[in-house]
Amino acid sequence: MKNISILGSTGSIGTQTLQVVDQYPDQFCVKAIAAGSNIDALEKQILKYKPEVVAVWQEEKAKELALRVKHTSVKVLSGMDGLIAVTTLPSVQIVVTAIVGMIGILPTMEAIRAGKDIALANKETLVTAGHLIIPLVKEHHVALLPVDSEHSAIFQCLHGEKKEQVDKILLTASGGPFRGKKRSELEQIQVEDALKHPNWSMGRKITIDSSTMVNKGLEVMEAKWLFDVDYDQIQVVIQPQSVIHSMVQFQDGAVMAQLGTPDMKLPIQYALFYPDRNPLEGERLDFWKLKEITFEKPDIENFPGLSLAYRAGRLGGSMPTVFNAANERAVSLFLNRKIGYLEIPEIIAYVMGQHQLVPNPGIEEILEIEQDTYEKIAAKWRD
Repeated sequence: MKNISILGSTGSIGTQTLQVVDQYPDQFCVKAIAAGSNIDALEKQILKYKPEVVAVWQEEKAKELALRVKHTSVKVLSGMDGLIAVTTLPSVQIVVTAIVGMIGILPTMEAIRAGKDIALANKETLVTAGHLIIPLVKEHHVALLPVDSEHSAIFQCLHGEKKEQVDKILLTASGGPFRGKKRSELEQIQVEDALKHPNWSMGRKITIDSSTMVNKGLEVMEAKWLFDVDYDQIQVVIQPQSVIHSMVQFQDGAVMAQLGTPDMKLPIQYALFYPDRNPLEGERLDFWKLKEITFEKPDIENFPGLSLAYRAGRLGGSMPTVFNAANERAVSLFLNRKIGYLEIPEIIAYVMGQHQLVPNPGIEEILEIEQDTYEKIAAKWRD
């Protein structure tokens, strides 16, 4: 029996993690869960999984939830202290970090210090604080297991291989719902259009990020830290069918790929059971029906989010934090219909241009830079 905790248990990755738990109830025990504000879903999860500790980001929501479940033995906490309690619970062995945003960084760092293995689904952790996280993982000898489908694919391809023999990471992307569209067409994009991903079912923010190619840029920055490669060794390849989840090219020219249907439960389950593979219900690839797999170059002219990410990553230091925070706020403005679709990369580029680079920021500086980025955007693009 493996004891787990889940940051972001009511979101897309969190709920699919619980579906894996449901399939293997004798293998996993959910000891702690946390979410932002969805206490209706949390209440149902408490009654079903009976965790010891639950955290809600919003204090008032936490108080309301505590009243709802006062007949149970669960301890309901709030804020950052609550998130940290969820990730550092002594009985927990692995933490699934599926919460969205930079609030996931501190709880993840504290989990590592507490000796917990990390099933990582929070992009911000490595994008903004990879220079802090990776040394911490090595110091405390914990496993850092990627849950993103692309990074899980690379991780699987590298299993048993020698890192120094890797030539190139081939990071695949579907191209999103607007693949092939020109700038004139993108000017008319509405929120509803951007939320229709052709292959994956994901949360609202990541779906928008996928459509702008910003998500792939964040994954490039993650890959740099996860697999200890240079940015010149990471190549993005558009693969519209979302069948090849990513590939690794080795020094001898061999290319290894991980293929499968687009189902996030596969990388989630792989991280939870690593290094073992267990049966997973669901659709299987039928190559007779598939017939072909096609590839394209990314369109960085009409989707500049990817090239901005490479630039932020190469500059390093505090610039990835600025990139991430600017995108987070720009996507929020777009979802709330305050800005147009094409203003998302414009906002990112503007704030990156205004930022004075900090070469090696600590966690406090990272959080300050995040807030400063929000303020710069608010001054120019008021709600």
